Amino acid sequence: MSLPTSTAVSERKTVTQGPPSNAPPLDAKPAPRGLHDMTQGQIRGHLVRMMLFVLAGMTIQTLYGLIDIYWVGRLGKEAIAAVALSSNLMFVSLAVTQMLSVGCVALVAQAAGRKQPDEVQRLFNQAQSLATVAGVLFLGVCLALHRTYADALSGDPVTAELAATFLRGFIPALALQFSMVALGSALRGLGDMKPGLVAQMASVLLNMLLAPFLIFGWIGGHPLGVAGAALATLVSTVAAVAGLTIYLFSGRTFLRLRLEHWRPHLPTWRKMISIGLPAGVEFLLLSLTMGVIYAVTRPFGPEAQAGFGIGSRLMQAGFIPAVAISFSVAAVVGQNYGSGAFARVREAAREGTKLVFVFMLFFTALCHVVPGWLVGLFSPSPEVIAAGVDYLKTISWGYVGSGIVFVCAGVFQGLGNTWPSLAASALRAVVFITPLLVLSTRAGFTMHTIWLTSLMTVAFQFTVQQFFLRRELRLKAPA
Repeated sequence: MSLPTSTAVSERKTVTQGPPSNAPPLDAKPAPRGLHDMTQGQIRGHLVRMMLFVLAGMTIQTLYGLIDIYWVGRLGKEAIAAVALSSNLMFVSLAVTQMLSVGCVALVAQAAGRKQPDEVQRLFNQAQSLATVAGVLFLGVCLALHRTYADALSGDPVTAELAATFLRGFIPALALQFSMVALGSALRGLGDMKPGLVAQMASVLLNMLLAPFLIFGWIGGHPLGVAGAALATLVSTVAAVAGLTIYLFSGRTFLRLRLEHWRPHLPTWRKMISIGLPAGVEFLLLSLTMGVIYAVTRPFGPEAQAGFGIGSRLMQAGFIPAVAISFSVAAVVGQNYGSGAFARVREAAREGTKLVFVFMLFFTALCHVVPGWLVGLFSPSPEVIAAGVDYLKTISWGYVGSGIVFVCAGVFQGLGNTWPSLAASALRAVVFITPLLVLSTRAGFTMHTIWLTSLMTVAFQFTVQQFFLRRELRLKAPA
């Protein structure tokens, strides 16, 4: 999918002539404090530096999720079910914050590449105002409907009551994530990964520390149960936002919160949303695909679904490096595209592909050499292990292609046009879900059929996305 004609022509004229004429010379003055100039130096070095920061943050977040469910699990199956219900709302908030993040990173990185610190400041503050409005709307709607949501999805009254209790503290924490993501995304666009990582790590560690004390009442003798788990998340999120705000006022970065720049500038908001919207929709498409898989695997029993569930969690963990590289590529491409360094844009795409190829090749080998051991870490059941092994050994043949798809998505984000990536994902969803629903009604349908269908559609998505990427690079970053 391409941009509308007028936009495509306008952007083509801009990029073929280099940075705007009113931009200062690229070497006019040193980079502002807190800006990592990625238009100079080794591309691979920039990618690896940013990737390691993102990788560390995502690993810690994954660890927190495991520990959090460990403590809640001590409260009983109803508590686990109640907390699990929050995952749907979390997916919605992640989709919206992903939209804000992608748009903010792209525009801030491009302005930084053009050496326009005043424009960076304006974009940063516009991102904060947009995130605040979105967060307030999310907070109001979800709090108004949280009881209805809990009653509709819970299997019994006890679970519904626990879910409503948990959501009253968890929803404000999700709403605060909007501001936290906007702050971190602006810094990521500048190549300044450390503050966001430190804030995230501190938030996770504080949450891990507070959760058992609040849940079980280890201090004061007043156990709060699932409400304590939600309160721990809320307090740690507030602390992270406060920490990032203090960083902004510390003088270590040139970014500043300026309320005069918070007045909504609708063209800027539209541009951020238009860049980020496809990424948010892609996230929802992924959720839809997973939901369809769970629906068609129900006849095979809980053991088969458990095997798929374990396998998919392992796959998500294995793809953390690919996601980290994708985030890094977006910032590096954005700065170099903004500066008119088109050769470096293409080099960033190549280096990102090389890095993800190595990681995904290793993960593929792991899934073929010790798949039973990996699944067996989570379940001793032979039926569960068999289902998980079949999933990993089949799906893993597409890991390298899927990793490159992530890298291409990062390139599209850096170029400021994520619609081609959405088009490839949407086409993949259609060619996967449609035949899967048809095949699931026929005799002889097995779970192995699902994984083969998925593997073929990954190859289809890879091919379509490569076509779009070559076209986009030809138009926006000519060799």
